Amino acid sequence: MSISKLRQQKNLTQKELAFMVDVEISQITRIERGIINTSVLNLMKITDALEISMSEFFKDI
Repeated sequence: MSISKLRQQKNLTQKELAFMVDVEISQITRIERGIINTSVLNLMKITDALEISMSEFFKDI
């Protein structure tokens, strides 16, 4: 499942997720749109904020 869908399921805005991960909103937008890749560290922060494991995030890929 995509970061965007997971974020929406948690009823989080991009702004809220960006705050939780300590990145700019524009970075979350670009990650969700597939414009940029992110570091493993940021992905760990994102999955923590979305309350899922990294393995759960990657299971459907």
